[in-house]
Amino acid sequence: MAKNSMKPQIRFKGFTDAWEQRKLGSMVYRTNEMSDIDGLPRVEYEDIEAGQGTLNKDLKEKVSTKKGIVFQYGDILYGKLRPYLKNWLFAWFSGIAVGDFWVLRSNLVSHSFIYRLVQTPAFDYIANQSTGSKMPRADWNLVSNSEFTLPLSTEEQEAIGQIFLKLDNLITLHQRKYEKFVNMKKALLEKMFPQGDEKVPRIRFKGFTDAWEQRKLGDIAIEVNRTDANSNAPIMMITANDGFIEQSERYAFNNAGESLKRYIVLQKGELAYNHGASKLRPYGSCFSLINQEKARIPFVYHCFSVEKHNPEFVSIELNGNDVERQLRRIVSSGARMDGLLNISFQDYASISVLLPKKAEQDKIASAFRNLDNLTTLHQRQVEKLKNIKSALLEKMFV
Repeated sequence: MAKNSMKPQIRFKGFTDAWEQRKLGSMVYRTNEMSDIDGLPRVEYEDIEAGQGTLNKDLKEKVSTKKGIVFQYGDILYGKLRPYLKNWLFAWFSGIAVGDFWVLRSNLVSHSFIYRLVQTPAFDYIANQSTGSKMPRADWNLVSNSEFTLPLSTEEQEAIGQIFLKLDNLITLHQRKYEKFVNMKKALLEKMFPQGDEKVPRIRFKGFTDAWEQRKLGDIAIEVNRTDANSNAPIMMITANDGFIEQSERYAFNNAGESLKRYIVLQKGELAYNHGASKLRPYGSCFSLINQEKARIPFVYHCFSVEKHNPEFVSIELNGNDVERQLRRIVSSGARMDGLLNISFQDYASISVLLPKKAEQDKIASAFRNLDNLTTLHQRQVEKLKNIKSALLEKMFV
């Protein structure tokens, strides 16, 4: 490799020297001291969030006497067994690595730099050249004798490690906030909607005391079958997790063809029920169109309006556990050849819902909309920061 090419595309100001190639085995060595000492925390594959380098549980609460490799502060745990090659962890505590880990200890090279090196595409490519067929493992002889580039300046090594540490901390911060809001929504869905035979929720806004009224969906819904072959409204679809999204976000081309003329033109505030089964919602999902004035959606969806009620509130209830239990009884069989559940609009309209007064519906819908917006904000921040990290791992290493 030419010396001029031994520099990363992005680096910190003040560093100009070319990087040098070194075998990984000259930068780190494996520790293999086995122990079953009581009191030391045990780390297993399942404890590490793959690709994030964080623990998903408090190891103090995990009781184990399993034998494994002893590690200390600054060591790097690397899951050598596929598909756990991204189960790596920078040890900020002493403990025991249980399972097929490499415990790497740096040799004259910044341990924070090495920790980032093992996350690069170049390292991943070599580690994936595994040995074995039933339980393939990364080949230490191959990896340790492979050459990687590094700056000789310890200051530059540390600077690179620190920038990625800050990125990881930001990712973890937004990830935790995202999970907090997801869990908050789950809890509020149970407490702000009546459960079982209840007629009032356990938590409600001040000033509302009336019992909720049980109604058939068909009593409040008006079916929508509006079409317009000349419409230029965005082509949208429903996903169980994100609700309405533009079809282009999921598919790189328009897969509707001639059937696009039959697509239903939904107007803002109207609802659509996608009776396609998914892991998240095995009995379909219903959402109201909120962020667009109009949208063209698949004609196989069951579409309707609820003019005297809040559509966002109604969609929340229609995605709830009680409605899912009713749908389980109504759906006559599994998915058809087209992937849709065997349920007509008339059948769907026969389900029962509990409804408070419109003013209370508005309050509840607004609260969940704000909660969803905060959840989405932090989810997008996590995705953005992960993309930045991925780009920097390519451009800050040679």
